[in-house]
Amino acid sequence: MANWFVNEGPKYIVLLIWIGLNIFLFTITYLKFDEGKQYIYLKHLLKGKSLQVARGGAAILNFNCMLILIPVCRNLISLLRSKCTFLPQNILRLLDKNITFHKVCAYMICLGTALHVGAHMFNVENFTYAWDKKDSLTRKLVGYSGDNYLDPIRNPDGDPVTEGIKTVAGVTGVVITLCLILMVTSSTELIRRSYFEVFWFTHHLFIIFFIGLIAHGFQGIVRGQQNTSEHDPEVCKSKPQDWGTTPCTKNPSFAPGGAQTWKWVVGPLALYLLERCLRFYRYLQNVEVSKVVKHPSKVLEIQMKKPGFHADPGQYIFLHCPNISSLEWHPFTLTSCPEEDFFSLHIRIVGDWTDALAKLCDTADVSSIPKLAVDGPFGTASTDVFNYSVCVCIGAGIGVTPFASILKSIWYRYQSSNPDMKVTKVYFFWICPDTNAFEWFTDLLQSLEQQMEEKGMQAFLEYHIYLTRGWNQDQARNIALHEGSDRDVITGLQQKMNFGRPNWDQIFKGVADSHPKTDIGVFFCGPAVLSHTLHKMSNTYSNDKTGAKFYYNKENF
Repeated sequence: MANWFVNEGPKYIVLLIWIGLNIFLFTITYLKFDEGKQYIYLKHLLKGKSLQVARGGAAILNFNCMLILIPVCRNLISLLRSKCTFLPQNILRLLDKNITFHKVCAYMICLGTALHVGAHMFNVENFTYAWDKKDSLTRKLVGYSGDNYLDPIRNPDGDPVTEGIKTVAGVTGVVITLCLILMVTSSTELIRRSYFEVFWFTHHLFIIFFIGLIAHGFQGIVRGQQNTSEHDPEVCKSKPQDWGTTPCTKNPSFAPGGAQTWKWVVGPLALYLLERCLRFYRYLQNVEVSKVVKHPSKVLEIQMKKPGFHADPGQYIFLHCPNISSLEWHPFTLTSCPEEDFFSLHIRIVGDWTDALAKLCDTADVSSIPKLAVDGPFGTASTDVFNYSVCVCIGAGIGVTPFASILKSIWYRYQSSNPDMKVTKVYFFWICPDTNAFEWFTDLLQSLEQQMEEKGMQAFLEYHIYLTRGWNQDQARNIALHEGSDRDVITGLQQKMNFGRPNWDQIFKGVADSHPKTDIGVFFCGPAVLSHTLHKMSNTYSNDKTGAKFYYNKENF
């Protein structure tokens, strides 16, 4: 149980609290309308439990619409990360799940919408057909008009669909639901990756969604009795013919409870507006491209400068090029470290946008490169690397980029005897699919290797490189011939390359045995399949036998 709690406990505690709050809000709202004396006459018109379910669904909607914008306020998340360092690491790392939480809030909004819309469809039908009922209480209640009406459908001969659309709640409800359907269906990974502009445009329907949401309750369709102390519905309900006499001397008075949604969402909307203003300000700031390097492995290196820009190791930015697309902002991890006087990116050329960027940067004169805009930097899981004495850093393919910044910064701090430097040992693993991926990053490793050797600190960094495929027969023969050489024939490093995939059981067991009773940070950037394996290994080898605890962290954009 202890090893499970290290990585999973805080996540599931927060999830259970969130689910519990949703259930609590639904329940108390349901009971308010089910047991409230002021809604007895309204429930008589509607029959069943559709009113209670509709209002319970509305409570879920309000709560999650309040929450859903907060996780996408990137600057707020980065601020919390930098200011809440007093929190334990397994709690602070929950900030890396911001997009996941954004998604689960969206799913709960869909559930709340289904409950609210489905129940109100029955309510509109019951309101409409109440005019046809013959019992005296119903006839009396639908007869209330002016500002004291109870039934919002005022046409005795209307049909439910037409009459429902005539109301403010009906029109805004249709608009809100359509916006929600488009936003959710266009958010699938296939649409986001293949048709980004479709995703971008439809996701910005959230503006219409929130406007409609705020306006939805202004008409006050749901009305309650205001004078239950003067006209007790529990007593008077059974004898409407005697209203005006003792004990029902006064007729019931009805009024709406007032719009509530705006009270829930006004705060998050203000935060998000500030977020967008800050992004626009950063868009206007000048970015100077100081150097461009095209590596043979289809990796584009861009070095830039920007006034007032400062980033911590492992952080990322969003890069925008208006000449390519006026809408697209793409996240890239910084490969420079704070000790350098520029910030750099290594971008793998794999799609239309990155290919277009590479073509624009294919010039000898960097001043002729079109405008680039930078938003950030933003914190990620990797920025927590300095909170552990022992770190296991794992990169797969281009996922090695955050560790370029981290390894350089760790080494700078280590050799300068920085008093805040906590890291004493780094295990670095790089898994590559082919030999072309080595060209730019091995230069960094060679430099670190040389510097550590000069200072007699070789034990500080232990690195292992794995080539999973991509070698041909000639390369295999060349590798075999140079087996006894001091350096690896492909990378030129002292540490020889491994062929095939790492044995993670053996690796994690070895680290746990070497560092008993130690909190060990595991940092990964790469594909989800390998992430699941490493997450499982971190849980498995966090145990009481050695006392080692592996805290798993994965890059999220």
